[in-house]
Amino acid sequence: MKTGFILLLSALLWLSCQAPQTEKTPASPGLRDYFANTETGVQDGNVRMIPIQTPLGQYKVWTKRFGNNPRIKVLLLHGGPACTHEYFECFENFLPAEGIEFIYYDQLGSAYSDQPDDTSLWQLPRFVEELEQVRQALGLNKDNCYLLGHSWGGILAMEYAMKYQDNIKGLIISNMMSSCPAYGRYADEVLAKQLPPAVLDTIRRIEARGDFSNPKYMELLVPHFYTQHILRMPAEEWPEPVNRMFAHLNQQVYVTMQGPSEFGIGGNLAQWDRSAELHNIKIPTLVIGATHDTMDPKHMEWMAGQMPKGTFLLCPNGSHMDMWDDQQVYFQGLIKFLKTTDAAR
Repeated sequence: MKTGFILLLSALLWLSCQAPQTEKTPASPGLRDYFANTETGVQDGNVRMIPIQTPLGQYKVWTKRFGNNPRIKVLLLHGGPACTHEYFECFENFLPAEGIEFIYYDQLGSAYSDQPDDTSLWQLPRFVEELEQVRQALGLNKDNCYLLGHSWGGILAMEYAMKYQDNIKGLIISNMMSSCPAYGRYADEVLAKQLPPAVLDTIRRIEARGDFSNPKYMELLVPHFYTQHILRMPAEEWPEPVNRMFAHLNQQVYVTMQGPSEFGIGGNLAQWDRSAELHNIKIPTLVIGATHDTMDPKHMEWMAGQMPKGTFLLCPNGSHMDMWDDQQVYFQGLIKFLKTTDAAR
């Protein structure tokens, strides 16, 4: 019996030596590596105030890195314009578990960054150059950088890719159409018709007068439009990071570029349209849309088909903020895209 036991033990040891050794790849860093302390001096939670040059001089914008991954770094471009990174905080419940690094970034004019009082700065080309300066300062490049642009951030991401796509590895366009005129038509011809006629009539009268400070305007839009197409939860149940973001919204930037509300578009972005040039985006791109979005999901699916390496993800239960109201579909699809793109490099 003793000899048999020794032979069995020897066989098991031999088999264990022959088994393939699995190691964590650089795309999936271990816990120690993911949370490794790479900062020197006073530890500040990986916050960096990045100086940027503008036609009006130098300002600073706020960034904060979460985790370390040498091959997958996602720079988050918030919506608005002039919302904040705060509504992206739900990413912390999904991406760290997959070893994915991500970086919060408040664009110039947003709450955590400098907020100059000059509307000449609120132009799309200037934001593109700001983003390029931020990318360089953070050391992001074509081997590791993914841009995720949500809503207005999707416009910024598309416009950036048209000029600087050689500097990034992949693109995620979340809940944004490639044409603002088409976005406006969808709001007028599809979404507006879903409102009760009396409500729509009152909203249109307020808009015709330009009386956007009238409290009745948002009193009608929130229950009849925002909780149906922005975030599909009763307003009193909206997550705290979302409410905190809306409380910090810079109205000067938002109205200048978007217009007075999410109910269509009326600012200086109203004529922006890159639909005919989507084929020029050659890098892997994920387009995310939602059934109940303010943006036409059919248009976003079409966008993905125009790009040589485009794919489309539909969040069937989601709206414009589907990272909150259809989280499992949103994050499973996002993580799959990031890891698949990394593996195919």
